[in-house]
Amino acid sequence: HRARLTACDLNYEGSLAIDPDYLDLAGILPYERILVVNATNGSRLETYAIPGERGSGVFCLNGAAAHLGSVGDIVTIMNFGYYTPEEAAGHEPKIIVLGEHNEVLVQRLGKRVIER
Repeated sequence: HRARLTACDLNYEGSLAIDPDYLDLAGILPYERILVVNATNGSRLETYAIPGERGSGVFCLNGAAAHLGSVGDIVTIMNFGYYTPEEAAGHEPKIIVLGEHNEVLVQRLGKRVIER
């Protein structure tokens, strides 16, 4: 939640480049389908996550999706899963809340806050 776009590259072939540190924290796999909701302008788009440079804090909209955001826009990135009723009963979503400079403010597993 509340990631800030650090770049937009219209000439790249699509995707959202994300610092692998964030992919790891959120449990998002490279090339996994994601939904990006832009809280700044209200746009929503589906794309896929690609690893950016580790440790860079990058969130870069690529390709045609770059028309739907600007550097500094605040976005929420979501991924989804399919579960059996038994799996769903024990599922705990990973939630990462970022600050103004894409620093991790809060990391939750379900309703539990994970100390950093």
